[in-house]
Amino acid sequence: MRSPNFGERRDGLTPELVVIHYTAMESCQAALTALCDPAREVSAHYLISEMGEVHALVDEEMRAWHAGAGEWAGRGDVNSRSIGIELSNTGFAPFAARQMDALEALLSGILSRWSIPPQGVIGHSDMAPGRKIDPGRRFDWRRLARSGLSIWPEAGETAPDWGAFRRAASAFGYPEMEDDLLLEVVRARFQPWSKGPFDARDMRLIRDLAARFGVDGRVTSA
Repeated sequence: MRSPNFGERRDGLTPELVVIHYTAMESCQAALTALCDPAREVSAHYLISEMGEVHALVDEEMRAWHAGAGEWAGRGDVNSRSIGIELSNTGFAPFAARQMDALEALLSGILSRWSIPPQGVIGHSDMAPGRKIDPGRRFDWRRLARSGLSIWPEAGETAPDWGAFRRAASAFGYPEMEDDLLLEVVRARFQPWSKGPFDARDMRLIRDLAARFGVDGRVTSA
């Protein structure tokens, strides 16, 4: 099946991001039907089943309708700047090994074809905080980083400072948001089971991410 829900990328933009999603549906077939339904006006470039089957729904050169409102690194229209990958998952289950294997193989090709660096692989929740939570706390970002397909911060502790935390998060790419939501979004990806008040581990990881992967020269001393 191919999705009819796509258009031309705007303003001459080409993919500089890959956005990872989960379908939040009961089966891959249900997700496939939805993503190919013109009445739904939603799509993605790829859908990966729990068994690792990859469905190519929209050509990479085209603008799929997967990201919606949001931004990353100060830039909007993420649909025109990205390739969207949906993983069949209810949002409550671990991601299957075969599915992750298929994702790694797919990502490797995409990053090579479009010269996208590992820090360009983000979650839907990263660019649409408060509106989206996928791919969720069960998604294995660390595994992708070990394969050079995403990034992971170095562990450690630094004295917590909310102002410095906000500046580093912005330098890394996160849009502006309330402090509590920012902490929740960062933890969901990089410390998925962390709880409690803002602490030295949170501060360390965001400063490391900003220092090593900050965008547009917006890294500031914290």
